[in-house]
Amino acid sequence: MPLLKTSNPALGDKTFRDLAGSQYGAIDATARMTLSGTVNKTGILLLCALATAAWTWHLFLLSHDPADVAPYLLIGGLGGFICAMVTIFKKEWSPVTAPIYALLEGLLLGGLSAFFDLRYPGIAVQAVGLTFGTLFVLLMAYSSGMIKVTQKFRLGVVAATGGIMVFYLLQMLLGFFGVHFIAVNGSGFIGIGFSLFVVAIAALNLVLDFDFIEQGVNYGAPKYMEWYGAFGIMVTLIWLYLEMLRLLSKLRSRD
Repeated sequence: MPLLKTSNPALGDKTFRDLAGSQYGAIDATARMTLSGTVNKTGILLLCALATAAWTWHLFLLSHDPADVAPYLLIGGLGGFICAMVTIFKKEWSPVTAPIYALLEGLLLGGLSAFFDLRYPGIAVQAVGLTFGTLFVLLMAYSSGMIKVTQKFRLGVVAATGGIMVFYLLQMLLGFFGVHFIAVNGSGFIGIGFSLFVVAIAALNLVLDFDFIEQGVNYGAPKYMEWYGAFGIMVTLIWLYLEMLRLLSKLRSRD
């Protein structure tokens, strides 16, 4: 069975490579990764993120002062990134690091969502609904065979995702020198078109994640890979949610 690539850094092409081989035959069936187990772990991570997001949201609503939640945003963003890197390089630690990652990212998401929702009431609920609606539709489409993960499909999504990441990095670096991409970040047709494109690519990454996790199950990966697979899905869902917020904010600013 060929190794598959995904543009999700948590589910890269080397994820199962080090685990593949004859050692799988020695793993008891009850100690192997399953699809249902990965789904359950994903649900746990979502609950973890929701709990801390609700907390930072509540803190912000009490005062409407960004300074009150700024430390938690920093802890969540920086801590979540560090935890993600640890999880990627130490997959066997994922039963512990994946929930920690979800809790930390929840701190960030709750504060950011509250900021957006204060300016555009109801936008966070809309973004959550669109994110999980996209997840459900794509999961059903993938499960039914409507979406086939071919090599061309995979390469296209990986290339587009890489291009987006390079653009975001370049934009951040140039921002320090006062160079800003106003058209792309604005609410005009170019800005909205760009956001629609990014949302579409983020959503298609979910399909690659589904396919890659299925391959891990077929390989008979160790049980802890259920947590790692759930972690990979969370990485994509968080990206998709943030892009949904950006898109909706651009649309709402035109009203």
